[in-house]
Amino acid sequence: MTSHPDIQLEIDGDVAIVRLNRAAKRNALSDSLILGVRATFENLPSSVRAAVLDGAGDHFCAGLDLSELTDRDAGAGLHHSRMWHAALEEVQYGPVPVVAALHGAVVGGGLELAASCHVRVADETTFYALPEGSRGIFVGGGGAVRIPRLIGTARMTDMMLTGRVYQAAEGERVGFAQYLVPKGEAFAKALELAKRVAQNAPLTNYALMHALPRIAEQPADQGFLTEALMAAIAQSAPEAKQRVRDFLEGRAAKVGKS
Repeated sequence: MTSHPDIQLEIDGDVAIVRLNRAAKRNALSDSLILGVRATFENLPSSVRAAVLDGAGDHFCAGLDLSELTDRDAGAGLHHSRMWHAALEEVQYGPVPVVAALHGAVVGGGLELAASCHVRVADETTFYALPEGSRGIFVGGGGAVRIPRLIGTARMTDMMLTGRVYQAAEGERVGFAQYLVPKGEAFAKALELAKRVAQNAPLTNYALMHALPRIAEQPADQGFLTEALMAAIAQSAPEAKQRVRDFLEGRAAKVGKS
């Protein structure tokens, strides 16, 4: 269902499964693959209400394909970085929430890609690293913005200065992932969560994807106004009105211990 040779796209009901398919290269991100990610998320079928992002083989994504690293001047480097930004914007601010299924290497550009997803599930084989510092380069795929929002600037600085690698359990503790599962179970858990997310009112999901991160960056008085506007829009949707009626009339389950 996708024309890119290194991406598998499957549709499971109202969930899209987007799988990086360069297992022999540990799903390293070539320019072609990054553009393929952008095109895939831009062109998801209208029936899709959530997505899972996975990596074939033993690793989610080992980062930038260094075999493609060319001697760019400053202008070319700027445009290359902005190309990555545009692609990962389609993941973070695309049409549907994205759950990442992490395993093995989540390194460099792979960590930047994971950070653009909305929910991250890691299995016990997962490890996180930012080796750009030791290679004389700097993150360029949005990592300088997104990763500190997950783990803080001090931790990211330490990773890039010292080459520190976070293993799965510590990575979950500091904020790289919201869920930690046994080896081999990340995809199943991610799919379970995506199916749950797909049941939400679409406008509420849109608000969580597009408004919530921007509210977090606004001064409080602006954030309160944005929140009020988004709340008014979301609750005005016919589906939201029906869900509230269902709850008030006893047709919807109440929140309890899971």
